[in-house]
Amino acid sequence: MDRRRFLVAGLGLSVVGILGSSLMIPETSIAQAPAASATADNVRKARIFITGSSEGLGKLAAQTLLADGYRVVVHVRSPARLSAVQELVNKGAVATIGDLSDLTQTRDLAAQVNKIGPMDAVIHNAGVYTGPAILTVNVVAPYLLTALIQRPKRLIYLSSGMHSGGRASLSGMDWTGKTATGSYSDSKLFVTTLAAAVARMWPDIYSNSVNPGWVPTKMGGSSAPDDLRLGHLTQEWLATSNDAEAQTSGGYWFHQKREKPHAAVLDVQFQTQLLDELARATGTALS
Repeated sequence: MDRRRFLVAGLGLSVVGILGSSLMIPETSIAQAPAASATADNVRKARIFITGSSEGLGKLAAQTLLADGYRVVVHVRSPARLSAVQELVNKGAVATIGDLSDLTQTRDLAAQVNKIGPMDAVIHNAGVYTGPAILTVNVVAPYLLTALIQRPKRLIYLSSGMHSGGRASLSGMDWTGKTATGSYSDSKLFVTTLAAAVARMWPDIYSNSVNPGWVPTKMGGSSAPDDLRLGHLTQEWLATSNDAEAQTSGGYWFHQKREKPHAAVLDVQFQTQLLDELARATGTALS
């Protein structure tokens, strides 16, 4: 492993990010920000890690949570994307780097997060809509990060209404991202199942999936009909709220309301098959 030193903005600490040798990151390219004042409110607020926070719903969630005083850890795919979160870092966010289509970089990302300290919540927001990396980014990465990041109290996985059109079959799936096998709908069915499996296996945490709706982001398109604010509200609510409904697990949510997911999501046999496949593909079991 190639070690790279980077500044963890917003905490006023200098930390070593354990990054894969494929990430040759000059120190001058790492996002930096003045240390945030250690007020009682900052200490009290939860720390939340959001994958895929350089744009879209992830960035909007990060902006809202920062504005509400929460400690936020953002994530970008590569050093070249750091400029997209510079404004967030300037406001106190901590930036992490890792390409979720690459298992080595995903492992390194988990190490960076653990170096920062325990997370109170993780929002698995990152996703792609097309290409051979769909399963790797949308399913394998959240699985591996779940297995490797020090267990938070709350886990939120981004699903989609399109998960209902996914195939409840793991046959022939290429988890490496070398060939295109599963569809976007398949990937969202699998990650929704992962959220339900984690809720069953880890009863001491809250694990939920969220359908953000068809909202006008880069992925959704400018003509998408759903409310953009509602697209990230439920994730923030599940990550931070003391409402009784938010402190539940195993739900599939749409605009702060639980809905019934695809039948396979709650099938324990299918959950087990999926976890076994992902453990085999990554060499890391979820225990």
